[in-house]
Amino acid sequence: MEIILRKTIDTLGREGEVVKVKPGYARNYLIPQQLAMPVNKASLARLQKEQAAIAKRLAEEKKNAEALSAKLADKIVVITCKAGNEGRLFGSVTSTDIAAQLVRLGVTVDRKAILLKEPIKTIGETTVTIKVGYQMSCDIPVQVMSETEEV
Repeated sequence: MEIILRKTIDTLGREGEVVKVKPGYARNYLIPQQLAMPVNKASLARLQKEQAAIAKRLAEEKKNAEALSAKLADKIVVITCKAGNEGRLFGSVTSTDIAAQLVRLGVTVDRKAILLKEPIKTIGETTVTIKVGYQMSCDIPVQVMSETEEV
């Protein structure tokens, strides 16, 4: 089934694109959630009228993503936790901890935009990917230190 996306969906495409999805996904999720509309003459005419506004919103989104990426480029996140003798943490460092530390550094990032495959459980430096906008991401270093190493 072909649909027109009303909002950007990472796994499907950008706002205003015509994409093909399974009929059940469109009928049961995308259309009721107002994320898409079925393709017909009326919806295609509506898309033509809104094309300029959609392009403007996407350009603004790209500009904001580039600005956030520039803010994050020189940041190093340092988190101190209690750790055992072998470098294993008592607990773990999650995306919530990283987001809180970034707020302290002056950059607000949604914790869901921080892409961690699994929580950090050891002392050391790890590179974490942060999704700053549609099809854009930024890598930042996260240093996990033991509370006894703190200077």
